[in-house]
Amino acid sequence: MSEAYLSIQGVNKTFDSFTALRDINIDIQKNEFICLLGPSGCGKTTLLRIIAGLEKTTRGRVTVGGKDITALPPSKRNFGMVFQSYALFPNLTAHQNVAYGLQGRNLSKKEISDKVSEALSLVDLLHLKDRYPAQLSGGQQQRVALARACVLSPDFLLLDEPLSALDAKVRTKLREEICNLQKKLGITTIMVTHDQEEALTMADRIVVMNNAEIMQVGTPQQVYDQPESPFVADFIGSINFLTYGPPKGNIPRTSFAVRPEHIRISSPGSGFQAVVKHMEFRGPFYRLQLQPIRDLRDLLGNQLLSVDVSSQHAHKLNLMKFAEVSVEFPQERVISFTPDAGVTA
Repeated sequence: MSEAYLSIQGVNKTFDSFTALRDINIDIQKNEFICLLGPSGCGKTTLLRIIAGLEKTTRGRVTVGGKDITALPPSKRNFGMVFQSYALFPNLTAHQNVAYGLQGRNLSKKEISDKVSEALSLVDLLHLKDRYPAQLSGGQQQRVALARACVLSPDFLLLDEPLSALDAKVRTKLREEICNLQKKLGITTIMVTHDQEEALTMADRIVVMNNAEIMQVGTPQQVYDQPESPFVADFIGSINFLTYGPPKGNIPRTSFAVRPEHIRISSPGSGFQAVVKHMEFRGPFYRLQLQPIRDLRDLLGNQLLSVDVSSQHAHKLNLMKFAEVSVEFPQERVISFTPDAGVTA
């Protein structure tokens, strides 16, 4: 991998006795889309604010293109930022909101107008340039905020949960638009989110955080299929945590994990058996809760299994509540937990 464009090295941040970030190290490549993913209070927004210069590090440094920017104020860092709340000026039109950051940059009125028109065209809002924020939908307001951030030709783009205030359909459409815009502009982007689906669908790499620390860094497929800890396995997608075998002295029962869509079910026959306790229709698939019986109950006890099965396969099996099915755990899809709470695929 080439030398990092944006590098966060040994960053710590404390607020009095509270530790917000602990020994954070990330190397981000130019033009890369990074998602900082984790639960509320994990430190992801604090890290974004440190990159922006809105918070100072307690220890550690931040470099861009090899230049140390740790002590630089926000005004000296060339970044664009989009907030969850849009932060548009209500008394300015879309055009004026986007133009605001260009004022005082020694540009002529025509140059400013041309840049604003280009930015609004990128987000498909040029035809609404004379509308005020109150006359725009939430998705349109967020696109104005994106245009305002991009019109500055920033070195990197920072997004602080930009989609969380939008309804589901608008959120899905806008995340696709953000990805297309990011690729088109070739701009290094760091986005904070607590939404795993956003991270999985948008990021080149995901930085999973918890309790002020980085738990794992990897591509969406890596963190989903090869989680490095039970926390990551649980936070990214749905998963069954299962234990089997009796404890022997100080040795605990063996643990493993498997995702609902990786458990195979078929008509009753050989192998492990279970009974359908609950069925939840989710359009293209059903989410089943299975109760182990016979040999499977001897192995797992009364732990319920969460299983996803396509609607087509469910109809083929004529699945219904209390139906008996055969269960298979494909070995290549089972994640085994080591005694120190690490995992092995």
